[in-house]
Amino acid sequence: MKTKTIALATLALACLASCNSKAEYDASGNFEATEVTLSAESAGKILMLGVNEGDTVSAGQIIALIDTAQLHFQKEQLLFQRSASEVSRPDISVQLASLHRELDKQMYERERVLRLLADGAATSKQLDDINSAIRVLEDRISAQQSSLNNSTASINESASAIESQIRQIDNRIDDCTITSPIAGTILTKYCEAGEYAVPGKALVKVADLGKIYLRAYLTSAQLADIELGQNVTVTANFGGDKLFDYPGTITWISAESEFTPKNIQTQDSRSNLVYAVKIAVKNDGRLKIGGFGNVKL
Repeated sequence: MKTKTIALATLALACLASCNSKAEYDASGNFEATEVTLSAESAGKILMLGVNEGDTVSAGQIIALIDTAQLHFQKEQLLFQRSASEVSRPDISVQLASLHRELDKQMYERERVLRLLADGAATSKQLDDINSAIRVLEDRISAQQSSLNNSTASINESASAIESQIRQIDNRIDDCTITSPIAGTILTKYCEAGEYAVPGKALVKVADLGKIYLRAYLTSAQLADIELGQNVTVTANFGGDKLFDYPGTITWISAESEFTPKNIQTQDSRSNLVYAVKIAVKNDGRLKIGGFGNVKL
């Protein structure tokens, strides 16, 4: 009987300690980080995927290379088409040169006839014939000028379309070099070099583990006591008595309430609706995504 009484007393003390421990914290949640899944943007064989899970990468570091041989062949073909288009562009001044020379000759001849007509050595019909020839030449020059301008405009538009296709190919070639947009750690590697990539196929997942966040949940009554930029204490719970305190800063407060997640306990266990908050914590290497933590306001 005495042993049973001692056991019950010990259990009661443990429960009381547990209740007191829960009461020490205002909210709880799980740690998360900014995760980015890098995907292929072009189809082709993966020539290089030079990272492994757990590797650290810097922002802008090349992660993977996809074969660009077919794209380079397409670009080469477009470059030949552009060159052919430029060669076919007419030289308007050269093609109209002979007509301009003929017009200059007729203009000179008209001046000569005008002088002869003034001296009575030429007839009005000679002047009319020359004026008629001049008008015919001017019409021919105008018509050919218009035709050559239209041809040039058409060739220029075709060249512009080819140039646009070349830029598209260049952009697709650039897309074959996959770089990390953030500095972080490779969490997951989805494929290997030698496999075939298609647009949208996930290659790796990278996360910035240096800046980690605790997503905690507060009741509406607790919202009046917090604000963005407020400093709080975050306690990482590694199980048992392995608790570590970290300084944290509230960086985000949800504008909408949600039902309390099943794995989250709030100070008021009767509360159904809570507001999510994100608390930034500087990671010393111990904090992991999905780990459990508490927060004291």
